Amino acid sequence: MTNGGKTTLTNSLLRALPNCCVIHQDDFFKPQDQIAVGEDGFKQWDVLESLDMEAMLDTVQAWLSSPQKFARAHGVSVQPEASDTHILLLEGFLLYSYNLPRRHEVPRGALP
Repeated sequence: MTNGGKTTLTNSLLRALPNCCVIHQDDFFKPQDQIAVGEDGFKQWDVLESLDMEAMLDTVQAWLSSPQKFARAHGVSVQPEASDTHILLLEGFLLYSYNLPRRHEVPRGALP
């Protein structure tokens, strides 16, 4: 869904939650010359193939490997009183359309 308030909600959560980082799917569009043109003659920006999902997943992996380092690199001040809490928000309109490759699966029992 576009224009549904995803970014507005994400920005509100970002301000309210401690040690919170966000990754916007919109930051991972492929270059214009790699976007397919549909039968209607318009570039197909609203399809999964227009996004570099591997680059996005690599960014998620960077956060997973070191949330504090990632936060500092992205201008987020780590709050000492909540130093055990790290939150990553993924914001985008095609997040649920992508089938994660096995290397990104969370092992069974790893989450509470």
